[in-house]
Amino acid sequence: MQSAARPSPAVHSPLAAKRGRGAPLVKRFGRVGYLAAYEAMRHFTDARGAGTPDELWVLEHPPVYTSGLAGREKHFPRRAGIPLERVDRGGQITYHGPGQAIVYVLVDLARRDLTVRAMVARIEQAAIDVLAAHGVSAARKAEAPGVYVDGAKIAALGLRVRRGCCYHGVALNVDMDLAPFSEIDPCGYLDLEVTQASAHGIAAGTEELGGELAHRIAELIGT
Repeated sequence: MQSAARPSPAVHSPLAAKRGRGAPLVKRFGRVGYLAAYEAMRHFTDARGAGTPDELWVLEHPPVYTSGLAGREKHFPRRAGIPLERVDRGGQITYHGPGQAIVYVLVDLARRDLTVRAMVARIEQAAIDVLAAHGVSAARKAEAPGVYVDGAKIAALGLRVRRGCCYHGVALNVDMDLAPFSEIDPCGYLDLEVTQASAHGIAAGTEELGGELAHRIAELIGT
């Protein structure tokens, strides 16, 4: 993970800046501890320069709850046992664990002329497109960011923007133990149902779907 935290050297020529707006680099890291990935994202964002290419990190985490800036304790786990980390993304509480495909989006929004809302829409659409490619119809909800299948949440997302650049990203439930979600109010919603790709007949694994999701995000944010 440490090597992923080092951005490409900052080069400030106009040509380098234009080149930096090209296709994001997709990097795969396997299973990584949450705090290590979190600190790496923050370091990457703080250290990047005008010509630093955007990156999409594909990985999964050991079991952990994370709560965003708006997190309220009434939504937190009813029982102890799984670590809870308060972090600087938007949104409430969610759960990460093995069998969940995570794509962290380290993207210079200003350079790509993207608003936060537009970036969120592209991430949601990428998840919808990947699921559709496997025969599953998914949709977004205007009042609740994320992606849903028959009303149950299959992908959660949250971003943080600093210096015109975003980090954090999207978590797609693939084939995991969903029980820890029952100990919280996922994303701050009481009794929100949660689902996963395997429950809808998708045989592809976490690594495969994570890669597909990252490449679709790259396509949708353009060059």
